[in-house]
Amino acid sequence: MARWKPDARQRLVVEALKLFAEQGFDETTVAQIAERAGLTRSTFHRHFADKRDILTAGQETLSRLLAEGIAEAPAGATPLDAVAAGLDRASSSMTEFNRELSPLIDAAIAANDEFRARNAMKAVGMAAAMDDALVARGVPGPVARLAAEMGVVAFSTGFRGWVDPAEGEEPGELRDRTAAAFAELREAAATLG
Repeated sequence: MARWKPDARQRLVVEALKLFAEQGFDETTVAQIAERAGLTRSTFHRHFADKRDILTAGQETLSRLLAEGIAEAPAGATPLDAVAAGLDRASSSMTEFNRELSPLIDAAIAANDEFRARNAMKAVGMAAAMDDALVARGVPGPVARLAAEMGVVAFSTGFRGWVDPAEGEEPGELRDRTAAAFAELREAAATLG
C-alpha cells in the first residue's frame, strides 16, 4: 500500500464521496476510505480529523482566497471592486477537479441532514471571511456585510453555472462566470434606489 503520493488529499476526498454515495455516510469508515484511496488510516488523519471534514475540505481555502483577494485589491478600490478582486482570486484557483467533484458532493449533501447544515454554514463562512477582509480595509460594517453577501451570491451563481452549464453551453472559466454574476448583481443593486 502506497504511503505517500502528492495527490493523497484529493484521492481521499474522491474515494470518500464515492463511498458515501454507494453505501451511505454512516456505513462508511475511515479505514474503507483510506483503503479505497490506496493509503493508510494515518495518512487520512494527516489530512482530516474525521470523515465529516471531507465535505468541508475546501471551505477554509476558499474563504482564505476570497479574503486575500480583497486584501490585495488596490488601496482606492470600492468595497464592491475589492469583493470582485476576491472573487477573481478564489475563482481563478478552482480547477477541473473542483468542477468534477461537485456532483459527488451534492449527492452526499442531499443524503445527509448534517451535511446540509454544514453546507449552509459554508456560505456563512465565505461571507464572514469577506466581511472581515473588507472591515480590515476600513469599510463600515453594514457596507462590508452587504458587499460580502453579494459576493457569496455571485460565487454560488457562477459556480452552479460552471458545474452545470445550460444544455449545449460550455462550462467556460469559473472566473468569467463569477465575474458575470457579480456584474449582474451590481446592476441590479443600482436599480434599488
